[in-house]
Amino acid sequence: MLDNAGLVASGAVALLAVGWALLPSVFASGDPLAGTPSQKLRGPSAEHWFGTDNIGRDLYTRMVHGASLSLTATLTAVGIALIAGTMLGLLAGAAGGVIDSAVMRVVDVMLSIPSLLLSLALVTALGFGTRNVAIAVGVSLVANFARVMRSEVLRVREAAYVEAAHASGVRWYAVLTRHILPNSYQPVVALAAVEFGMAVLAVSALSFLGYGAKPPTPEWGSLIAEGRNYLATAWWLTTMPGLVIIAVVLATQRLGRAVGRSVE
Repeated sequence: MLDNAGLVASGAVALLAVGWALLPSVFASGDPLAGTPSQKLRGPSAEHWFGTDNIGRDLYTRMVHGASLSLTATLTAVGIALIAGTMLGLLAGAAGGVIDSAVMRVVDVMLSIPSLLLSLALVTALGFGTRNVAIAVGVSLVANFARVMRSEVLRVREAAYVEAAHASGVRWYAVLTRHILPNSYQPVVALAAVEFGMAVLAVSALSFLGYGAKPPTPEWGSLIAEGRNYLATAWWLTTMPGLVIIAVVLATQRLGRAVGRSVE
């Protein structure tokens, strides 16, 4: 019962976040860039659910409108990791030999570096901007997907139906696309669902450090960074965005585990 309730709650949080990203004006009709100086640093209330910032902008409105950039960057990052990691793992597992060794040595090097540190190094090289943040986070996650995909390909390629396809003269690329790939991708998709939450954290962290969109464009990480100077007098400026990020990460992690169990 509690497990089902947690799953329903996680789904509700995820749907709300998606709604914020797709239809921000429906959930917050105000202008996220416009402020009222006379209402600056007001605490959470019925009028301003998350309070206001140092120039009187409604924090809830900025969080809602910031969901589009933050979640789009997260989705892009996971998509890059999923596609690139799947292709690398498929190549390594199916080819074997020298190609497998070369690909996996690169993967081992990437896995030896903390993903946040790797994404920070990449975004420093690429430059500022939400797109570059998404690319950096995506590349930092590729190794996880490649390793899982390779292990599945190694398992599937030993199956009787794959050996029968080879014995009957089916071309290697047909065996790869018709037999190996369709029977290997499920765990990688489950991993993508789990990694989505971690990607939200990574994108928000890079945005917090100033690598995301330029101010005053709202992003979840940058909103926390903007409130750092007011921790003593306006706790809500960091607490509210932080709680939203935590809720989204926990919800996507819970849903990801459910997806993982369903494909086992």
